[in-house]
Amino acid sequence: MVHEGVPGHFFQLTLGWRHPNRLRRHYYDSGANEGTGFYAEEMMLQAGLFDDSPKTREMIYNFARLRALRVEVDVKLALGEFTIEEAAAYLERTVPMDRATAEEEAVFFAAQPGQAISYQIGKTQTLEFLANARRALGDRFELRHFHDFLWLNGNVPIAVQQDEYLALHGAKGSE
Repeated sequence: MVHEGVPGHFFQLTLGWRHPNRLRRHYYDSGANEGTGFYAEEMMLQAGLFDDSPKTREMIYNFARLRALRVEVDVKLALGEFTIEEAAAYLERTVPMDRATAEEEAVFFAAQPGQAISYQIGKTQTLEFLANARRALGDRFELRHFHDFLWLNGNVPIAVQQDEYLALHGAKGSE
């Protein structure tokens, strides 16, 4: 719910589709988009939203683990080190997941190289953006404003968002 719903993709896309800049209403960057969804999970976990729900925390950690395993599958498929069958067997055994789902995942990542990596890279870039914004703005940094900006611009590459955000606040860019 957090990744796909609120504050994840649904919320971000709803804001993005009403962006004042018409071009940004239709632009899509998988790293920024998936990274924002993945970041939302981590953010809610770190904020303590799931402290009284051990099963939910377990699910969030399992999703993070699954995304890390998908990166390995994505890379090995792209390099020819895994066939689709080998990738499916790996996912079935390692995640673990049922065979049909593992096969669907393997086929998807074979057809969309780099998709699995986009979650990890996007989340890492978002965390770096957050750290750079906090450092550059110091006492002027407001987490709520940062998140408002991130979710409004969630389809735009994170590096572009960072430069715009810091410029908006009169801080140095990410040279």
